[in-house]
Amino acid sequence: MQQAIALHLIRNSEVLEQMAITRIQPLSAHLSAAPTTTEPAAENNEKQVVYTVWMKSLVLSGHGCTIYGQDGRVAYRVDNYACSRSREVYVMDSDGKTLIKLLKKNFGVFKAWKGYSYRDGPAAAGLAEQESSQQPWFSVRKAHGVLKKMEQGRGQHGSRAVATVCSISGKVYRIDGVARKSEYRIIGPDGEVVAEMKRKQTESGVVLGEDVLSLTVGPAADRLLVVGLVVVCGLLGRCI
Repeated sequence: MQQAIALHLIRNSEVLEQMAITRIQPLSAHLSAAPTTTEPAAENNEKQVVYTVWMKSLVLSGHGCTIYGQDGRVAYRVDNYACSRSREVYVMDSDGKTLIKLLKKNFGVFKAWKGYSYRDGPAAAGLAEQESSQQPWFSVRKAHGVLKKMEQGRGQHGSRAVATVCSISGKVYRIDGVARKSEYRIIGPDGEVVAEMKRKQTESGVVLGEDVLSLTVGPAADRLLVVGLVVVCGLLGRCI
């Protein structure tokens, strides 16, 4: 009897979660098998892309987020399963292939998230070995209080985080917005807005919950880099 009740509750939970997914992204194409496609390189992006970001994992009782493409299919996902506030997070494609590994690093009172790119890297089994000989792709840290006050004094939005691309160029991105709020912008090295996160609205103008967001990525931006920064923002805001 107890086993039957447990199975009934699990099925009800799965049905309710599927109903929630349908409301967030009406097109149910992500439920069927789809051919694997490769994300275009940043230099080949010719138009802006709008993603739907659901700050929930597709795994029952899991922690993470799910990012849907304009075609309604799952483009990226983060599943930490039953572990919240993890110090090691993986950004995957719809097939479960690791694209970015995120590690939380502590330097005294300062904390940062470092992202390692596996866009063209090995399977998950070789991540630890490659990480030891690979420099991070990017590093994200919270903006310091002094920097926030200086920007607010100039009439600018306070930066919630600063991201540095760990390459020869050393490009610096700024994430502008109020801490722990769902809406923010990612500002590129030249001051241009490369991506913007807003609450998602339906066609009739109804604003959905704070965990359902719309991510607009500019045509010149590296989409995977933006996705990595968005996931780190969720980790900083304790949404993942």
